[in-house]
Amino acid sequence: MIKYNLKCHKDHEFESWFSSSEEFEKLNGRNLLECIYCSSKKINKSIMAPMISSLKKKDYQFEILDKNFNENKNKLLQLRKYIEKNFNYVGKDFSKKVREVYYDKKNNKAIYGTTTPEEREELADEGIDLLSIPWVNKDN
Repeated sequence: MIKYNLKCHKDHEFESWFSSSEEFEKLNGRNLLECIYCSSKKINKSIMAPMISSLKKKDYQFEILDKNFNENKNKLLQLRKYIEKNFNYVGKDFSKKVREVYYDKKNNKAIYGTTTPEEREELADEGIDLLSIPWVNKDN
């Protein structure tokens, strides 16, 4: 994420966050940005003071934001849709239900649900491997 100081053609200044500089350019090029004071669509970046840190790079690891955020989010949404369509939701009863499936070798139900960290550990001790998937909110 990147924060820009913005200025409209009437010299109103305000701030806004964008996923990247390319995202700002894309939105501004489509006239989707507007001044929060006068609703002008003529928006430019204003002069910004960069943040400076006295910390040495070698002492800290910096995460680079994934430029493919939207693509990855869409893949996770597709995965969620597939799971909801092809698996039975068992909710908080997951640890109980997964044991039933695991120990009944004839049962090959596909299920999904939630567990506590303690339940996950108990299942792992029994040899039951689980897969955790980031559950992306459909509305966000």
